[in-house]
Amino acid sequence: MAFVNQETREIQLKIVYYGPARCGKTTNLEVIHKMIKSDHKGDLTSLDTVKDRTLFFDFMPLVADVIQGFTTRFQMYTVPGQVMYNTTRAIVLRGVDGVVFVADSQWSEMAANVESMRNLEDNLGLQNKRLDDIPYVLQYNKRDLPAVAPVHYLEFLLNNRGKRRPGFTSVATTGSGVFETLNMIARLVLHRFVRDSRRSGAAGQKDLQLV
Repeated sequence: MAFVNQETREIQLKIVYYGPARCGKTTNLEVIHKMIKSDHKGDLTSLDTVKDRTLFFDFMPLVADVIQGFTTRFQMYTVPGQVMYNTTRAIVLRGVDGVVFVADSQWSEMAANVESMRNLEDNLGLQNKRLDDIPYVLQYNKRDLPAVAPVHYLEFLLNNRGKRRPGFTSVATTGSGVFETLNMIARLVLHRFVRDSRRSGAAGQKDLQLV
């Protein structure tokens, strides 16, 4: 849920990168953090576990005045992919405004992708939320590796909920597709926030450019 700080005139929105272990969630955030100008971002923080870690940082887009008189700050998180850290996943999802589901495109990881999507739905359910009710996009990562599933199969497997969501191919290690994914989820989250804010009289949506 978006947090509006009336004192600082700032809107804080939370985006979580979700997906199976070693799918590229961490690489996405590392690339994003590296490319954003230093005066627009906070420190990249890592909470390490035995075999996995959670990353987070916040940043302000270059065009941040989305609601008149307020600036926007995005809080970016990954979740650990290992099943043993499911409690951490559920905690990180609290108050989420938008999700990027990062899928591993390798044929060998199809079952892990499906299980992670189900786990995402289950953990949202703990907050009485449905995946269909929040903005989310899909990223089909590791497209540079051999033995990857075709995009249309990944769409069939993961983007099959009636209303199709935006999907992007990526090679996160090179940055390919990383910012296209980020820009789309940021726009969707902002559009949802603006729509909901109109009920209380807020207006003045502007175009968003992150990098």
